[in-house]
Amino acid sequence: MDSWGTRPKRVAVIGGGLVGSLNACFLAKRNFQVDVYEAREDIRVAQLARGRSINLALSHRGRQALKALGLEDQIVSQGIPMRARMIHSFSGKKSAIPYGTKSQYILSISRTNLNKDLLTAVERYPNAKVYFGHRLLTCNLEEGTITVLGSDKVPTDVTYDLIVGCDGAYSTVRSFLMKKPRFDYSQQYIPHGYMELTIPPRDGDFAMEPNYLHIWPRNTFMMIALPNKNKTFTCTLFMPFEDFEKLQTSRDVLDFFHKHFPDAVPLMGEQALARDFFLLPAQAMISVKCSPFHFKSRCMLMGDAAHAIVPFFGQGMNAGFEDCLVFDELMEKFNNDLSVCLPEFSRFRIPDDHAVSDLSMYNYVEKNVERLLHAIMPSTFIPLYTMVTFSRIRYHEAVLRWRWQKKVINKGFFLFGTLVAIGSAYLLLRSTAPRRLDYLRGPWDWVTSLQHSLKTPWSL
Repeated sequence: MDSWGTRPKRVAVIGGGLVGSLNACFLAKRNFQVDVYEAREDIRVAQLARGRSINLALSHRGRQALKALGLEDQIVSQGIPMRARMIHSFSGKKSAIPYGTKSQYILSISRTNLNKDLLTAVERYPNAKVYFGHRLLTCNLEEGTITVLGSDKVPTDVTYDLIVGCDGAYSTVRSFLMKKPRFDYSQQYIPHGYMELTIPPRDGDFAMEPNYLHIWPRNTFMMIALPNKNKTFTCTLFMPFEDFEKLQTSRDVLDFFHKHFPDAVPLMGEQALARDFFLLPAQAMISVKCSPFHFKSRCMLMGDAAHAIVPFFGQGMNAGFEDCLVFDELMEKFNNDLSVCLPEFSRFRIPDDHAVSDLSMYNYVEKNVERLLHAIMPSTFIPLYTMVTFSRIRYHEAVLRWRWQKKVINKGFFLFGTLVAIGSAYLLLRSTAPRRLDYLRGPWDWVTSLQHSLKTPWSL
């Protein structure tokens, strides 16, 4: 029997996006009476003006959340495995860099299709209902009462035992939490924006190798491409707004792409590129942090509403999905006691979500030496990207472990360099050859080369 007796508790989930619909499934599975309020119309029956299809990278954390609901196989079957990064140089040369072992890969998933599947999964529960076209107006956190506005334009008050804000980076639920004492909030826009473009099929097949995340790194900006089931690639150009603003005409755009992404132009097509570039303006990227994630036993935040992050570690959706899984695990541990689970969720999850936010802001460079040490000592040295993407090691613990590994690696290089220097000095003293300094120059060049070998920017 549930801890609250015979009456199922009522939960309002604000936001029917990826995290909101997944969380609704978890709550409905625990026999809560769940109402989901989504401001948009039903994306399964309406063609919404949302721009081009967005692809997301589904990794281990997200898959574990889907697995807990029995949805993993269905969703994974609709994705395309990406087993490595494919780096495109200025010259057009391509270099593959595996994510990890042969069994480790991430999935390219359509955001729209995934959202449709999750909404359908919610509606399979008889104790769950989705209200489309319903916008949250006000929220009384003390009483658990929300006011929503539907298509009839008549405000309606409804009272719930729990209100869950899954309404994104610009969360309305969070705006009411911000009025409470001791609620901390910060946000930061980065100088970069992003724009989505398309590489169409060629002769009915993929125009590039499909099982890769294609990356064109170009110092202060870059472009990536993820494969779709329809043989297209969804490209995303990340670039400072000031550079976007310099491209005012079709000629400007074509000259820019020919200069920086010459191998991509024939794949996109000049005419399509010049047209698509101006369909939508570059979009902003925001990082949000707040604390706590809950208010008493009445309200909580999840996903972007709690911790919007920039996309440079590919963990936005995965972190939001893990929020849902962690909360479900806490509910299991504490027998659905909301007065215990909500504060415990904040205590447990805030360090991890803030850590992944910091990782995403940090333009991390992963070195070959980490992969080498991981191959030799897989349980001791694990690359940061591997810990974040292919495990459920807590985000903040991954950061602490990575910092420890960096210290060990740096000390190892220092010790190795010292031994090389001593050995070289000994040989130098023993040698009478005219080119004595070569003994010192060679080993130190090798150490420097190893430390800086094959740097991969933007850890995607």
